[in-house]
Amino acid sequence: MTIRYEANPPKILPDVDTERSIIKFVEKMKVISKKCDAIHITENVLGHQRISPIKVGKIIKKEIPNIPITVSLRVRDKNENEITKFVDSCISVGVTGILILMGDPSQSGEPDSGLIPSTVVTNLKEKGYNSKIELYLSISNKPNFSKIEKKIKAGPNGFMTQVVQNIEQVQNLSDNLKQFSVIPIILFPSEKNQKSADFLGLNLEEHSKGFDKFVKEVHEITGDVLITSPNDFNGLNEFLKSNF
Repeated sequence: MTIRYEANPPKILPDVDTERSIIKFVEKMKVISKKCDAIHITENVLGHQRISPIKVGKIIKKEIPNIPITVSLRVRDKNENEITKFVDSCISVGVTGILILMGDPSQSGEPDSGLIPSTVVTNLKEKGYNSKIELYLSISNKPNFSKIEKKIKAGPNGFMTQVVQNIEQVQNLSDNLKQFSVIPIILFPSEKNQKSADFLGLNLEEHSKGFDKFVKEVHEITGDVLITSPNDFNGLNEFLKSNF
């Protein structure tokens, strides 16, 4: 059984002690790692500048050496050389996989690189990186499979989904992507995550009914699940302690 926890590194803010933020972040990872099987570290969620997933990943691997780590890589604000350097760093740190995605627009208004995630995966595979690290692409929770040919043709190891809302979405993804691993992302239904639910158009009250059963059913289909809880670390930790 593989349950992953999605972790957002601390934001970089002018009035906050960055090193202290890192210490607190790593301590949380030590706690959650007792009840999950892997950690996925994001990069600059919603375009806000955050501490590098490689920097915190290196510390986590030192503190919790047996926990598998995957990270997100935004191509929107990197050129090809920066991407190659990022991937090389991930390999040296011991990261097991990279989710390559466009990413949200930068809050600072910097121009896009123009790179496409599927093309980046193809280029990395041509350089042999797929033999050193797993490469993932993101996918909608209800994709039009006839319009994602580039992603399919790129041949990633698998796909991490948008937040899924029901079993039907998960089954549809699994049925149509049999040659790939599918990692559904699930939002933990907490009042503290209401803002995220609203952003996703998710009815939190309905989503909370039988949530433990939902997680287990999703996992039965894909063998892998990534749980996100951006504003309620303690709530999710207690849920995992009680159910897994």
